[in-house]
Amino acid sequence: MRRRIWLITLGAAALLLVFALRWLALPPQVSGFIVDRIGRSLGLEITAGGASEYRLRGTPLLVLRDVVVREHGQPPLLRARRIYVALPWSTIRAGGEELIAQRIELDAPQFDLPALQRWLAKRPPAKKRTPTLTKGLRIRDGLIINDDWRIDGIDVQLPSLLPEKPLNARIRGRYLDAPTSIPFDLAVALTRPGNDAGLAVIGPLTIQHDDWRMPAHVHLSGPLHIGDDDLRITPARLAMSARYHQGETDLSFVLGLYGPLHFDEATWSLAPAGMALRGRDVMPTLDARGALALGRRLVLQLEGKLAEWPQAWPTLPPPLGQSTAPLPFALRYVGKPDLTEIVALQLQRDDTRFDGRFRLQEVSAWIDAGNGSPLPPLDGRLSTPRLEISGAQLQGVEITLDDPTLQDE
Repeated sequence: MRRRIWLITLGAAALLLVFALRWLALPPQVSGFIVDRIGRSLGLEITAGGASEYRLRGTPLLVLRDVVVREHGQPPLLRARRIYVALPWSTIRAGGEELIAQRIELDAPQFDLPALQRWLAKRPPAKKRTPTLTKGLRIRDGLIINDDWRIDGIDVQLPSLLPEKPLNARIRGRYLDAPTSIPFDLAVALTRPGNDAGLAVIGPLTIQHDDWRMPAHVHLSGPLHIGDDDLRITPARLAMSARYHQGETDLSFVLGLYGPLHFDEATWSLAPAGMALRGRDVMPTLDARGALALGRRLVLQLEGKLAEWPQAWPTLPPPLGQSTAPLPFALRYVGKPDLTEIVALQLQRDDTRFDGRFRLQEVSAWIDAGNGSPLPPLDGRLSTPRLEISGAQLQGVEITLDDPTLQDE
């Protein structure tokens, strides 16, 4: 994500490991100066307000409580209710040349993402190493705070972290960017720690936005690359089965996407994208190509073909309704993610063409009404060489529909 989100865990682990090394390498009689000396060596101010534990017998360990870590004069980059670090004697004797620990645990950590990234950017390249965690990492009730979004309720279970070895983790939490929230519970796998490794993400999530919600099960895979300010999966393969709920509306569908996936400035974008949608009832079945973006606004620019006219849609008059030809279409939408703003649609079957604008919710309500108004709430033009209505055959038909509510938008 923006500013290397997936590296937060690794960066924090490396910071804590260096912290523990400096602590455990010093004799107990100077422990009163340890925190200050560690902070100075890292360019940080570190305070621990709660009772601490310090053990050298067996496997050395360090436990700190009520920890605050910051650069001088800056907001805290890390707060934690409890930090636990256990590491072997061989790591202590190496004097920082090795970043190998048994286990790291963080209870209620709060990461200030911009502050953490500012500190990491100042670290010498040789210091930005991925630690080895033989017995893994555990984070409980974590929080990541960014300028315009946050992730809360973070729970991470990482059994081990080994260089050039496959990584498997379970990550839970809730992404918040008002008015959108996305609770998730995902299994994450990497072929190895580091950039351009193969990534797989599988599990449930729910997109919630004001008065609608969309629970889904996703499977995302592709080579992962983290830049200084963004995230890319090129190419990404996304399969999703989902249900869309809004009021009495309940639509199920299966969606497949393929293309270069980019995350930056709290927006996911996929362009150029290949798309396959398989729906039921009023949700159509189609294949398309184009561009998609989802953030505080939704952007859809698609061209493709409807496999068939959905049976739940109003019946087309002959000969349109008798044709089995696919329906080429072009669709454009830029607006709120709930699809409440205007959709532009071009549709064709044989020699019949439609070019119009409408609001999806109003058209859906018109379809549900059944015997309501004979004209749909849309603005557009239909042209066809022949049309049959109530037994009468019309030639060279052109129909213009005007919706006053769409004229000025």
